[in-house]
Amino acid sequence: MDGYGRQSGATVMVVDDVSASRYAMGAVLRRAGHDVVPVASAGEALSELDVRLRAGALPDVALVDVGLPDMSGFELCRRVKARPSTSALPVVHFSATAMEAGDRCRGLDSGADAYLTVPAEPREIQAVVHAAVRRARRRTAAEALAHRLTLLSEAIVNVQTARCLGELADAAAAGAARLSGTPAVVFVIGPDGEPHWGSSPSSLHLPRSHGFARPAGTPTALPETAPHVAAARLITRIAEGRTGRTQVHSTVVPASLWPAGFFRPGVREDARLILASGQEGRVQVCIATPARQTAVPAAPLRGAGLYRSAASPRWGSPRWSEAESGGATSHDEPADDRRHDAALPITALPAALPAERPAERLAQATALAAEPLLMYQAERDIALTLQHSFLPQPYRLPALPGVEVVVRYVPASRQAEIGGDFYAALRTEGGVLTAVGDVVGHSLDAATVMVEIRHALRAYCVQESDPGTLAARLDRMLQHYHPDVTATVCLALVEPATGRVRIANGGHIPPLLVRDAGDAEYVPVDGPLLGLALDRPEPSELVLTPGDRLLMVTDGLIETRGIDLAASMEQLRRAAAEAPGGLDALCDTLLGCFGQGGEDDIAMLALRLG
Repeated sequence: MDGYGRQSGATVMVVDDVSASRYAMGAVLRRAGHDVVPVASAGEALSELDVRLRAGALPDVALVDVGLPDMSGFELCRRVKARPSTSALPVVHFSATAMEAGDRCRGLDSGADAYLTVPAEPREIQAVVHAAVRRARRRTAAEALAHRLTLLSEAIVNVQTARCLGELADAAAAGAARLSGTPAVVFVIGPDGEPHWGSSPSSLHLPRSHGFARPAGTPTALPETAPHVAAARLITRIAEGRTGRTQVHSTVVPASLWPAGFFRPGVREDARLILASGQEGRVQVCIATPARQTAVPAAPLRGAGLYRSAASPRWGSPRWSEAESGGATSHDEPADDRRHDAALPITALPAALPAERPAERLAQATALAAEPLLMYQAERDIALTLQHSFLPQPYRLPALPGVEVVVRYVPASRQAEIGGDFYAALRTEGGVLTAVGDVVGHSLDAATVMVEIRHALRAYCVQESDPGTLAARLDRMLQHYHPDVTATVCLALVEPATGRVRIANGGHIPPLLVRDAGDAEYVPVDGPLLGLALDRPEPSELVLTPGDRLLMVTDGLIETRGIDLAASMEQLRRAAAEAPGGLDALCDTLLGCFGQGGEDDIAMLALRLG
């Protein structure tokens, strides 16, 4: 019997130069159900271990005579223990001659696990072998558990640091693949039923997609027969009607219901699904792996001979049948109420050990991490909608006699937070007023304050067009209604008839004047942020000539973490000086140079007399 109450035969290498002794020892072990590998010398034993190591079939224990002809059993044990690939192999020394206590201690010091004096009773020999194998298997099982817990903790850290649902699904899939040693796909399904999915690098041989978002220029509708679409629908039906919070369930979907080639091209196989719901029950997470798993990558574990592949479906795993394809899940049961389906050593880990089911724990952690991401995504979508609804589109800019204006607005990447960037182009009694600004912060609050600033500016310029006066009024408005908020703004009033421009700056990047001659320089204008109640300097003045272009941008265009803003501004100045003529060409050139994958929104306004 092994340490968990099951009969378990072991492979025993017997190293003895006396053939009769080898035979007698082997006969005792074979009667006990063990496989015996007899060798006659230390050199032969090392060679046999090398052969078996390459075949992945190391013996479970070695019985070594201490008096071998080519080297002592002590030296053989030392060499076996010194090799990382065989260091976990239990070694039991034996001798037919009486040994002094010092010699027995020498054997233990060399790494031996026990000492046996022969001849001995068969029961004693069997007990010593069982004890050595049991200790080794328990040690290896503990190392396997520690390795799996390490993989689980790394996966959960990656899941918790995901910045969007796509990254979350990818991180969970990569972690599940490392835990199971198989391809893995993870689905995150929100309350609206929209699935987001991620896959491990070796799985799902289809174009990658998250939340069915598509790059520009690709079809707007996915094929209804796409494997991940069919899988997501099946998962949604299985998840319907579940009760309880943060419950984890598992089921096996037969190959006849699961999309063919989903995990591996051309392979139709059962799918094991682990489903978990978040605390609020608004999100479902599913980890999908092939039901027939191979052994978990044993990484730096010792004693390879103590492992076998778990190549068959698990004991008593619930299956999802054809009759249940309409959505019933009566055969499903909580993961905590069933045996674990992970690849384990030949001696399984005790059921009472914590973290026995790392894949289920990963699914639960993913569901808990998905809920705040879903809330953030909803807030971000609202803020984007708010910004887009209040920022005039380029084709909807008001007619501005005598001035040609081009605008660009680029939201931050999906992983970044929404900002409060804005632009405006307005007709006033004193000329054309243009503005570019940014509310400090990234949130829905920043977007709503941005809308208030734009509306306040539109209202103020009905009776007042001087940029210095408008900046002062916006400053007081923020102090009164939003005392904890600051914003930057740059205001420029252009008189089309004369080309005269008055510019007021409130903590913003100064405008860039791009001359028709091919040089560019920043307008020397500064001032404090809005909302600080500080004295404001008089606006600066300049005169535009035909062909001159005035460029106003927010810092999202050039600001890069870890790079000094002054250096980025100089790069922008040089790029603008070298840009082709025309307002559209200027904006598109600069966006191509600086506006890729930024962490902040970008607002850009370029104008010239026209």
